[in-house]
Amino acid sequence: MPVNTIAWEGGRDGHVRLIEQTLLPEQHVVLEVRTVDAMFDAIRRLAVRGAPAIGVAAGFGVLLGVQRISDEQADLALATTKQVAAHLVEARPTAVNLRWALERMTARAERDHAARAPIVAGLFEEARAIWDEDRAICRKIGEVGEVLVRDGATVLTHCNAGGLATADYGTALAPIYVAHDRGKRVAVFADETRPLLQGARLTAWELMQSGIDVTLITDSMAARVMFERKIDAVFVGADRIARNGDVCNKIGTYGVAVLAREHGIPFYVCAPLSTFDPRIDSGAQIPIEERHADEITQGFGRRTAPLGVKVYNPAFDVTPARLVSAIVTEVGLIEEPNRERVDAALRRGGVR
Repeated sequence: MPVNTIAWEGGRDGHVRLIEQTLLPEQHVVLEVRTVDAMFDAIRRLAVRGAPAIGVAAGFGVLLGVQRISDEQADLALATTKQVAAHLVEARPTAVNLRWALERMTARAERDHAARAPIVAGLFEEARAIWDEDRAICRKIGEVGEVLVRDGATVLTHCNAGGLATADYGTALAPIYVAHDRGKRVAVFADETRPLLQGARLTAWELMQSGIDVTLITDSMAARVMFERKIDAVFVGADRIARNGDVCNKIGTYGVAVLAREHGIPFYVCAPLSTFDPRIDSGAQIPIEERHADEITQGFGRRTAPLGVKVYNPAFDVTPARLVSAIVTEVGLIEEPNRERVDAALRRGGVR
C-alpha cells in the first residue's frame, strides 16, 4: 500500500489516526483524532480529504461520538448517532461519500435498535466494514483500470486521488499502481492543482514514495504537454457523479477534459459506486463548495494578491459526461457514460 492514510487505533476506547495532509510534503505527521469536533475540523480544513477517505473518516467520526455509551443505553446510542451524523455532514457539502457513510451508519443504528441488538457494537462493525470495503474497492478499481494503461504509457493526473484520498491504493492512481506492480513501465505528469496544490504536495509526494516516475507541471502547462504528444491518457478521481454520468471533481478537471478531447486523448474517471449520487440527475444539481479567499490571496501564508481584491474560489467543477471516455468502477468500465449505462452499473453493484 502506498500510504496508510486513515485507520482506527485500538478497541472500543480507541481513536482515529490519520495523516495530517495540510503539512505534506514538508512534514509527515500523523494526527490523533479523539473527538467528533476534532474529526469535523479535520474534514473541514482538509487534514483528511478525498471522497472515499472522507467517507471512512465519517464512519469513524460516529464511533468517536458513541464509543462511551453502554449497550444498555440503546435510545441514547441511536439519538447520538443521528446527532453526530447531522453535525459531520455539514463539514463539506460536495463529496457525496461523506453523506453516504453517515446515512449508512445511521441506518445500521436504526436496524440494530429495532432488533434490540447492541447498537455501539454494530456501529463499530459497520465503520470497519466501510474501511475494509474501501480498501478492496480500490484494488478492484486498479485491476479494472489497469487494462487502460499500456506498457510505456505516460498519463496525466489532476489533484490527488491516490492512497492519500482513500484507505488504500486510491482511485485514479490505482490503475497506475497496479500497472506498475505488474511490471508495466508507466510515467505520470501531475498537475500541481491550484490553489491548494494537492497535485504538487500530495500526488507527487505519494508517487515518489512508491517509486513511480512523476513529473510535476503547473495547471496551465497541461495544454502544452498534450500538444507535444507527451500524454497517452488522463486519469482523475471524482467527488460526486450524477446519474447521467456528469462528474464533479477538483476545480480544473473540466478544463483538462476539454483539452483531452481537443487532442484526442482518452479521459478516464476512477470512482467507487459510493461516489455516484442516484438522487441527482445531472451535474447542474451538484452543490459546489466555495472556500475562503485566503487560499488564493495568501496561500500557505504568503500574500500574492492586493488587499481588498474580490475573489471567487469554487473548490470543484463539473465535467459533462460527453467528455468522459469511461468511468472505472469496482463493477467494471462504464464506457461513454450516460443515464442508461450508469443505472446498469449501479444495479450490478446493488445500488438503487
